[in-house]
Amino acid sequence: MTGEGHAAPMRVLRYKTLYCTEGNARVLVDEKLYQLSEQELLTITSGQYHQVQAVAGELLALDFTLDYFCKNDHDIELIFHNGLFCHFGMTEVITMGNVAYVNQLFSQLERELEERPYQYLLSAHALIELLLVEINRHKIASGAEIWKPDALFLRFLEAVRDNYPNSLTVADFALLLGTSESKLNELARLHTDKTAQHVIYSLTISEAKRLLHYEKLTIKDIAYRLGFNDPFYFSNFFKKHTALSPKAYKKMMLT
Repeated sequence: MTGEGHAAPMRVLRYKTLYCTEGNARVLVDEKLYQLSEQELLTITSGQYHQVQAVAGELLALDFTLDYFCKNDHDIELIFHNGLFCHFGMTEVITMGNVAYVNQLFSQLERELEERPYQYLLSAHALIELLLVEINRHKIASGAEIWKPDALFLRFLEAVRDNYPNSLTVADFALLLGTSESKLNELARLHTDKTAQHVIYSLTISEAKRLLHYEKLTIKDIAYRLGFNDPFYFSNFFKKHTALSPKAYKKMMLT
């Protein structure tokens, strides 16, 4: 990817990395602008809005769906290991070392997907796994704290994101995931020091901010999309968690 990048912010339900192999790039993710230099990599979580605003050099993009990559608990835990792809908007730039090896993995993955030899999907899965391991190693090498996630908690986060309009309770999510409310609360406290209900609130606020910022929707439409039957209640909920009304937040982002 070279040149001016994306004309407008976009959103895809995929997990994405942008890797600057030479030169520099400017990337917007949700509300924050990132400057990438050579050998720096940016992770973008499924559901985030992003825009590659400019590229002076080369920027490699890799994206994959959860359904494709996650064949078992190990896979889903690897995606979120050390908060690599974080549902709480903690996007980060990671400086990569071992450059020749990382570039080789990207090149081999590109060949597999272009040429599609026998069992290329298995090969691509293995190469993505090696890349995620390598990215994690460099994140830890930079001094990041090791965080080992639990697959069930991560499925809970995904389920919340997939069910905003349905206004599900913690009990509903427990039933959907084949577990108990107490287990979800236990995992939520372990990983975020919050209750499962407050995790739902946090993700809902993040989604509300994205919709207010990027979508041409009325506050009433956003409220309904997030499972609120009463727009007035949604406005109070948003202000309680952000200290701004939805209207004030939208105005702030426009300016």
